[in-house]
Amino acid sequence: MNKRFLGILLGLVVVSFPSYAGDKNPVVASPDKAYLQKIWDGWGTLDPAYEARFHAQGPNTFYDESPLKYGSWAEFQQGVSKILATMKRAKFTVNDDAQLHPAGRYVWGTATVNEDIVMKDGKNEKGILRWTVVFEEQKGKWLIVHEHISQSAP
Repeated sequence: MNKRFLGILLGLVVVSFPSYAGDKNPVVASPDKAYLQKIWDGWGTLDPAYEARFHAQGPNTFYDESPLKYGSWAEFQQGVSKILATMKRAKFTVNDDAQLHPAGRYVWGTATVNEDIVMKDGKNEKGILRWTVVFEEQKGKWLIVHEHISQSAP
């Protein structure tokens, strides 16, 4: 009887071991408003290298005000670095209109974002951005694979 019990116990351990060993694609909570704010807080550092952790690498499309379109994170980082270099400080706040829509291993979302920027020349720029974003779950992280940012008219 003891051998049979040990055999069953060993069998249960072996069968359940893969779930403890770490899934290659663990289930990750979908992005939420706090995650969106964390992304924009990253832009507030004025350091695109910090922001890179939220963006998928490789050929993805990012739309911004100027220039109009980037074909990869590397292009986006290079272009936005020139813009960020003109800023002294920046603060971005995701508004309460943020919406996220899970779609399998993707989540798409929209929000408006308040911007408060002090330029190196001392000029203060305030405005509201429109943000559309698509996340893809990659290796346990939600990464931006498409993004469109535009500014509303003052």
